[in-house]
Amino acid sequence: MMKIGNIYQQAKSEKRPVISLEIFPPKRPTGIETIFQTIDKLTAKPDFISVTYGAAGNTLRENKTLEIASRIKQDYGIEALHHLTAIMNSREEICRIIAEIKAAGIENILALRGDIPKGACDFPEDFQYAKDLIAEIARSNQFSIGAACYPEGHIDQKANRENIKHLLEKEQQGANFFISQLFFDNQAFYDLLDESRKARINVPIAAGIMPIMSVSQVEKMIFFGASLPVDLIKLIHRYQDTPEDLQKAGLEYSINQIDELIENGASGIHVYTMNRPIIANTIMDRYKAK
Repeated sequence: MMKIGNIYQQAKSEKRPVISLEIFPPKRPTGIETIFQTIDKLTAKPDFISVTYGAAGNTLRENKTLEIASRIKQDYGIEALHHLTAIMNSREEICRIIAEIKAAGIENILALRGDIPKGACDFPEDFQYAKDLIAEIARSNQFSIGAACYPEGHIDQKANRENIKHLLEKEQQGANFFISQLFFDNQAFYDLLDESRKARINVPIAAGIMPIMSVSQVEKMIFFGASLPVDLIKLIHRYQDTPEDLQKAGLEYSINQIDELIENGASGIHVYTMNRPIIANTIMDRYKAK
């Protein structure tokens, strides 16, 4: 088994991109088995699978992240990336969670700030930013640490220069690789790479891709701050009344994005599957199956 930072190094020597998938703990217990049924049917293994941390304030046991990540690694031999959020957790709680992750054999953590729940007014402030959590995790020298980056800037940031400044700070605190927020215009990702390299940010930066699968999903994209290119808007309009055609067209749009990113040397492609088997299977069939 291998830490994700080393996976990127190996993939670079092999002149190939790292292909990874993201899933989230289902709200219903039966949904967990659906995740593993999807993994069972994959024709090829992704380089790693990331598991989101769930709602802010939930305990590690409540959101099932560690259980799912452990099974991915132990039962399927696939490296797991355990998400962990800083907001709403005290230093003591973070140290306990990190210890549990390590005890379960997980060697990779995606360190995120997280969002403050609406109405929350009394919560721990030991970790105000992702960089603070990264520094805490890095102290143990036991994990490969991932962090988030934003091709179009974080929705709370006023200027793009803040975006690059924060990336550099995360790397300096111990981030080994970055995974980008979703985007639909590849030029935004290329611009991020260019600005990052100018700032001497040298760790791998993976492109985060989320296929459009429904009209209702588009509203969430706006919430995340992702802009929609004209071609994609026209595609959504064309198929908005035929859900199956929209799914097919949305997945095809993402595949075209990925093809171009790989052709232009992207070090990693991270696909937000939304727990949909069709996304996981299509991506693995195309980019990993031999």
